[in-house]
Amino acid sequence: MAQHDAKDSSRLVYSTASGRMCPECGKSSAQCICRKKAPVAAGSGKVRIMREMRSGKSVTVIRGMALDADALTVLGKQLRTACGAGGTVKDGAIEVQGDHCDKVIALLQARNIPAKRAGG
Repeated sequence: MAQHDAKDSSRLVYSTASGRMCPECGKSSAQCICRKKAPVAAGSGKVRIMREMRSGKSVTVIRGMALDADALTVLGKQLRTACGAGGTVKDGAIEVQGDHCDKVIALLQARNIPAKRAGG
């Protein structure tokens, strides 16, 4: 059996006083400075709009946006409002409930963002 470093095996991951702890800096998630310093993984810049099925319902997914997390959240809110639908932003993709591919493409092209439909 391999020996583990005492520091690795005894790190704090949760505290009842402050909640989840960052594994990198050891501070609470709210006070963590590691994630704020880390660069946001930007998309490829090739924006692809596709329709996927989630739990038997259509979802329009926008991937490849070369934006930081805050700008992606704002754009997601604007697209959901324009489509009159709910949705979310997760894993660097904007999800809009329903089949709104054509409308999303038109909205993005009006903002001079080249977008293509993917996946038939």
